[in-house]
Amino acid sequence: MLKKYSLKRYNFRLLIFVLLLASIGVVVIGSATGLATYEKKQVMGIAVGLVGMLIISLVDYNLILKFYWVIYLINIVLLVLVKIPGVGKEVNGATRWIEIVEDTISIQPSEFAKVFIILFLAKHLGANKDKINTFKFLAITAILVLIPLGLIAIEPDLSTTILTIGIILIILYVSKLSYKIIAGALLVCVPIAAGLIIYIQQPNQKLLKDYQVQRIMAFVEPDKYDNGRYQQEYSLLAIGSGQLNGKGLYNDDVSSVKNGNFISEPQTDFIFAVVGEELGLIGGCTILILLVLIVLECIITAIRANDLTGRLIAIGIGAMITLQTFINIGVATKLLPNTGVPLPFVSYGLSSLLSMFGSMGFIINIGLHERK
Repeated sequence: MLKKYSLKRYNFRLLIFVLLLASIGVVVIGSATGLATYEKKQVMGIAVGLVGMLIISLVDYNLILKFYWVIYLINIVLLVLVKIPGVGKEVNGATRWIEIVEDTISIQPSEFAKVFIILFLAKHLGANKDKINTFKFLAITAILVLIPLGLIAIEPDLSTTILTIGIILIILYVSKLSYKIIAGALLVCVPIAAGLIIYIQQPNQKLLKDYQVQRIMAFVEPDKYDNGRYQQEYSLLAIGSGQLNGKGLYNDDVSSVKNGNFISEPQTDFIFAVVGEELGLIGGCTILILLVLIVLECIITAIRANDLTGRLIAIGIGAMITLQTFINIGVATKLLPNTGVPLPFVSYGLSSLLSMFGSMGFIINIGLHERK
């Protein structure tokens, strides 16, 4: 099962980038919460994730993807379990978690779903590359990806749904989808998207939850819905107040936005606000540079990949990290509507951390295969 690879081809650069970023995440999470429990859980997640990453990196990804339909079915089962009473755990009106250890450890299937969809779609397209531009194949593919997307959407988890759609579109584009098909899809989808935007602004619409509509409208008309943007306002204030060097980790400064509890869950969705305030511009840029370096490693791996499947996996994972980073920091800096997406390797959350480490294992493994 484990193949022998040349050690000199092992991507130690990527391993270093990931560990540096995750280590920064631990100390920032500890500072954001002031609780050692969060730090311990994150360290445990890094340890488990690192072991998983090393194992995946040494197992031929082609062998794993022989079971791509099993991966697809596991994904569906996990997403369905979330909606079963007594199994799924509801938090703040959304049922996105499966509780493993009561009040201690939960998993969020939608975090793993992004990686599972990337793996399945990459293998599905790679195994049928001669059919990619046929209507029948694209219709079947659309149905296959719409099932998990629909299950994520009804949790509800709009941000992950949109993020996953973006990943899927990038994978399809890289798979050499015909420009005629892309143009035709745009002609159909753009008017539909415009219609949906108009629809959700109507009273008594049934498509989105009230809080989701308020977040969108607070972005579109901030003066009218100012209550919906207060967290982002304080997040931007926190980032700006850190200036060049920041106020320092674990500070008890009364002027600290974090210490004023103006931002809920600063260790997850608004972790970049804590970074900006306590580590300043230097800390924020350090995290961004590390994330860019990780994405570049994904792109380099894709270029050098042995086959289309490997190329699509690497591009899909690179797209996932890029889009999550853009959305998370975009929300923290008030460039995007308020929505919950973790900052890769930095935000608190075992599911996000484990899925990210696992995806890095695939990047390293793809890079170990010599091009034929």
